[in-house]
Amino acid sequence: MGKLSGELREYLIHEGASLVGYAEMGPVHEACRDWPIGVSVAVALPRDIAAQIDNGPTPEYYAAFERINDELARLCALCVDFLSKQGYRASTMPPTIGVEGDTAPIPHKTAATRSGLGWIGKSALLVTREYGPALRLGTVLTDAPLDTGTPVTESSCGECMECTHACPGQAIRGVNWRAGCQREDIYDADACRPAARAQAAQIGVDNTICGICIGVCPWTKGYVKGR
Repeated sequence: MGKLSGELREYLIHEGASLVGYAEMGPVHEACRDWPIGVSVAVALPRDIAAQIDNGPTPEYYAAFERINDELARLCALCVDFLSKQGYRASTMPPTIGVEGDTAPIPHKTAATRSGLGWIGKSALLVTREYGPALRLGTVLTDAPLDTGTPVTESSCGECMECTHACPGQAIRGVNWRAGCQREDIYDADACRPAARAQAAQIGVDNTICGICIGVCPWTKGYVKGR
């Protein structure tokens, strides 16, 4: 790995990032023509919080959700500042707010999969071997010559249907993701939103936040157990 790529990753990890990846973004979207590289930054849920949400969100999970979004915004701002000081242009995309899996103009999950951090699970969330889907994502777009990872182009969920069976809104179709497929092929956001709002209402939160598919994922359980 080149000096700039290594120093930036080391810096962001030191500042609190759980994972950092670099993605070639030019082919993804017209908006990336001037921003050919994406820096994907992930912050994991604490193990004790990830262990709580098999049956629905908890107040602690919601607080962590909000706190990690703030942490991602801080890390992305640090990344922009680091690259700017090296003479490169950089711009941050804010963390997704609301239902896990909602899309952005350029989804954070796109940068994450193209950087090699993980794949898209049946839940339409990024799944990593280290943390499962128990993390949040931020993205910085830049023209810095960073060493990009190998894109992940297909799911490693196999025949697992844990999130599909556990989803209270029956929003997860049980279909394995492949690069280029549409989100609607694997996940029904219109079914997810009211179910997530109902789950959040049970803990007194006016938001679309659930987390059950995160909690039941075997990769999350492996993370919780320290594997």
